[in-house]
Amino acid sequence: MRDESVFADLLTRVRGGDSDAAAELVRIYESAIRVAVRTRLSDPKLRRQFDSMDVCQSVLASFFLRAAAGQYDLHDPAQLVALLTKMAHNKLAMRARHAYRQRRDVRRNVRLSDIRPEPAAGSAQPIRQVLGRDLVSRAFGLMDPQVRKMAVCRTRGMEWSEIATQIGGTADARRKQFQRAVDQIAQTLQVE
Repeated sequence: MRDESVFADLLTRVRGGDSDAAAELVRIYESAIRVAVRTRLSDPKLRRQFDSMDVCQSVLASFFLRAAAGQYDLHDPAQLVALLTKMAHNKLAMRARHAYRQRRDVRRNVRLSDIRPEPAAGSAQPIRQVLGRDLVSRAFGLMDPQVRKMAVCRTRGMEWSEIATQIGGTADARRKQFQRAVDQIAQTLQVE
């Protein structure tokens, strides 16, 4: 029971934008993300294009943005690992599709002079790149007032049924509305 309360407290702090909590979450779960990527990143030509840290940072950026908006209902660490692993697999598949598109197909012959050197491990600090308060404030700025109200309610730990009672509609409808809005905002922020 104590572990569940510690986990819930960590997620609450992450949703609130606590950088120490985010750093702790990265410290605990980054290795699980990188292992999930490495086990699927078997093509050496793809490994020359990006490594597990690139995908890991992308996963963490998406997670922190969506967690700050209150999108996830996670009750134990196993659910978080499963979510982060699934996100890593999806991000890796997206990057692989991008790398295999016709004009930049990495399967073509490449000169040794064209190969990027591998980045040094630990050279990037993902938390500083991921959890800037400006990212969260830009996301909140892109939300319409009703979605922003739902995000605030979620960061306070309210369940969807409570939010639906307060705003109106059903819990499922509010959750789906919020999901669509966050997806759209995430796409907008990735384009910028």
